[in-house]
Amino acid sequence: MPPADRPHRPIRRPDLAALAGSEEFEPFERAELAAATAAAVITHGRSADSESLVDLADRVGLDTLAELWRHEQPSSLPGALWALYLLRRWCQGNGAELTRLWRAGRPYAPADEVVAGVSDDADPAAIGALADAVLHGAYQGEFDVALERAAAFFRVIATGRRETAEPGPEGERERQLADRNDEVADGLTVAAQSWRKNPL
Repeated sequence: MPPADRPHRPIRRPDLAALAGSEEFEPFERAELAAATAAAVITHGRSADSESLVDLADRVGLDTLAELWRHEQPSSLPGALWALYLLRRWCQGNGAELTRLWRAGRPYAPADEVVAGVSDDADPAAIGALADAVLHGAYQGEFDVALERAAAFFRVIATGRRETAEPGPEGERERQLADRNDEVADGLTVAAQSWRKNPL
């Protein structure tokens, strides 16, 4: 990484899009590319207006970020960032459904409810505000705290899925999604712990 006092080149759409579309990388090189671009985004977000990175997926396209980061585990820096941006898009597009699951899960996960920090209204607007607040926190505040808030949200949603799942195939699908939500939450928790030990 460059020294902290060296100016950082802005993250532009052509840079990310060109890298994401490249066919020249082996899997281990892609992992290195994912780590490098995630570190660059975090560093740039701290030295510039974080608002410009909260909506990064809107500007460069979620598919571009997916090509860079989606194959990495949530416990890694690129995988954690991918989870945060995916969470934002999820909250924007499925606010009503997430509100239902949140309300179903929070009585059974009071500690995670507090950590996630969704407002008491717990309506679609509050769910959407959480996702933006988490990304703002990732760039403006403490990255590990932002990851823990996202992890707590995923755990409450997982609990809500299990509490509302009906018998039968559809209910089984919900339980499988709940397991996936918990896996992401666990990975984000590990990423937060790693960040505390070795922040950028």
